[in-house]
Amino acid sequence: MTLAQTENRRFVLAERPEGEPDANTLRLETSEVPKAGKGERLLQNEYLSLDPYMRGRMSDAPSYADPVALGEVMIGGTVARVITSDVDGFAAGDWVQAFGGWQDYAVSDGSSVINMGQNPENPSWALGVLGMPGLTAWAGLTQIGQPKAGETIVVAGASGPVGATVGQIGKILGCRVIGISGGDEKCAHVVDTLGFDGCIDYKADGFPDALMDATPKGIDIYWENVGGAVFDAVLPLLNPLARIPVCGLISQYNATSLPDGPDRLGLLMGTILKKRMTMRGFIVFDDFGHLYPDFANQMGEWVRDGKIQYKEEMIAGLEQAPDAFIGLLRGDAFGKRVVKLND
Repeated sequence: MTLAQTENRRFVLAERPEGEPDANTLRLETSEVPKAGKGERLLQNEYLSLDPYMRGRMSDAPSYADPVALGEVMIGGTVARVITSDVDGFAAGDWVQAFGGWQDYAVSDGSSVINMGQNPENPSWALGVLGMPGLTAWAGLTQIGQPKAGETIVVAGASGPVGATVGQIGKILGCRVIGISGGDEKCAHVVDTLGFDGCIDYKADGFPDALMDATPKGIDIYWENVGGAVFDAVLPLLNPLARIPVCGLISQYNATSLPDGPDRLGLLMGTILKKRMTMRGFIVFDDFGHLYPDFANQMGEWVRDGKIQYKEEMIAGLEQAPDAFIGLLRGDAFGKRVVKLND
């Protein structure tokens, strides 16, 4: 689809999904390009980030952030070009990291926007390893996991943008790192490209036993990205004083009821007590946003030096975003899933 400069394509939330989002959840609309006023900038979005947290914003259940209102543009991180600017420090042609949402154009007053300059290298990476997913991995591991050389880290969702970065940071810091991912191709990537010490396919028969064999000294840090049956296999392997940064629970995002089976809460609480473990959830910008400059300096250095590898999955066309997002929640993504809005 060719972008007309007089039109703004945008996906708005049409209904609140029950379970998995479908073709009726988001509605594509076309409107005039918005106009920026005094103290504002007009941004043309070039890249849109797709992230699991967006499923929570479609729901009006109580959460850490307000839901997207029905009829409003779906929220999302973007990399954009400045078209016009009445904001100091931003000029036409600058690339910026922003939250422009699922649309071609957005108006911004300058808040929550990072100027990337006129000629950034790999601008879309600001939505992945050099942006929110990278900060999530770095801050969650260093501030909550607090890894020590020689410890064992197990990373759920190891081939995704956050998990892949967590494991590579763990290796840089001298830890033994075991990934959990789905399928032979993803596990091969985790070991051969990302440099993990091993990767266990959670879809394969005998997953709990394979995880136990891969962690003969137990697990000191477990990066929780999935929940469900994966955590069931991890729990008995956790060492005393283990740390568990809780980044996400993607296995539950489309759930409409509690999972079948016995109540595991007593087992979990008893294990936390007896092993004196730390389990902490976090919202990265709320809890660790003040560390962004430190992260940007360190991660930029690691990426330039080739110590951190990054896989990006580019989807062509804004109209493909809903299906790409549904696939992300199903586990179809391989690497960081980004939408390139225009040719």
